[in-house]
Amino acid sequence: MSRVCELTGKGPMSGNNVSHANNKSRRRFLPNLNDVTLISDVLGQSYKLKISAAALRSVDHRGGLDAFLAKAKDEELSAKALKIKKDVAKAQAAA
Repeated sequence: MSRVCELTGKGPMSGNNVSHANNKSRRRFLPNLNDVTLISDVLGQSYKLKISAAALRSVDHRGGLDAFLAKAKDEELSAKALKIKKDVAKAQAAA
């Protein structure tokens, strides 16, 4: 399973460990990913997603999963999140 946020596309970054003696060795900075269950108000269904803590705050700030997905760019979303976005858009158009 890849260490990539399903909503923002945030993934591992690389950098250096720097010792007291200023020796440098490569390391990875991993995103703070959490398994969460988010509920779509329009669809009335819950979805399990692996998202970063920053993305979870953004979802809350924008007013829920549906509002977040409406503003999100398609290239940042995972295949699962993109399918949810299309289902939400279809349900909103029908309503």
